[in-house]
Amino acid sequence: MATLTRPRTAPAHASPKGKVRSRDGLWAAFFLAPQVIGLIVFLVVPLGFALVLAFMKWDGLGNQSWVGFDNFAAQLGDPEFGRAVWNTVKIALITVPIGLSLAVLIAVGLNSIKGGNFYRVLYFMPVVTSSVAVALIWQVILANDENGVLNTSLKNWFGITAPDWLGSPQWVVVSIAVVTIWSSLGLNVVIFMAGLQTIPPQVFEAARIDGASPVQIFRRVTLPLLSPTIFFSTIVAVISSLQAFDLIYVLVDPKDNEGAQTIVFRVFELGFQKFEFGMSSAASILLLLLTLIVTLVQFAAQKRFVHYDS
Repeated sequence: MATLTRPRTAPAHASPKGKVRSRDGLWAAFFLAPQVIGLIVFLVVPLGFALVLAFMKWDGLGNQSWVGFDNFAAQLGDPEFGRAVWNTVKIALITVPIGLSLAVLIAVGLNSIKGGNFYRVLYFMPVVTSSVAVALIWQVILANDENGVLNTSLKNWFGITAPDWLGSPQWVVVSIAVVTIWSSLGLNVVIFMAGLQTIPPQVFEAARIDGASPVQIFRRVTLPLLSPTIFFSTIVAVISSLQAFDLIYVLVDPKDNEGAQTIVFRVFELGFQKFEFGMSSAASILLLLLTLIVTLVQFAAQKRFVHYDS
């Protein structure tokens, strides 16, 4: 009498699908490893070291001594740190709204004309230019001597005696804001043009059929549909303005002009000129907290003006 035997089945661990998933996981780990290692080495470890160092007194060579919150209290009570915070806030209040407003208007204009790609490249050129080169060019333009292009032109052509743009504490903030807006305008224009490309043309056509004017289309259609892009650019612009340093440091020596002293310059001065690394770390942590607070406020406020297309 014949006996029935069950067909042999391959063990579960030998499944081809399981081997593929395991191999994909190994390849994913392989490609992610350099980024993760770099993130840990160049971000997590320095941030942790700075956080610990903020509670210590250390000149970089001698022994470290624990001082608790004394470094934070010293910075919060220091008039120079307060001035640096105010200068940074003033630069942000000028550069962010004006820079983004100009970028939106230019992006809308370029999006509706032929040859927009050419102008996009033209506007983007300052972004790929070294910040040191940008600062040196604007030094020549804003210099308050016979070599200053702007002041010399105003005096010779219109008889106007212009202020010392880079030497006056009152005007240096305006000068820094102008240079910052000029150098970052191209990036914002490209971002907004990319956002405009995601809006269906039928929406604008329907608004025109309904009799909406160009201004009404801009206010009622373009801005609401572009609000997610505006929100993203605002976050990036605010963080960049709070961290401004290299362009300012080359454009004008902050040591000689208190109007150009920002928070990042304060961190640099304490750490690498006065060798007070505990104070410098405390100032950097305060900058981090300020950036987090401002960013959280922006995320909380987005519900009122950001409209996501469902």
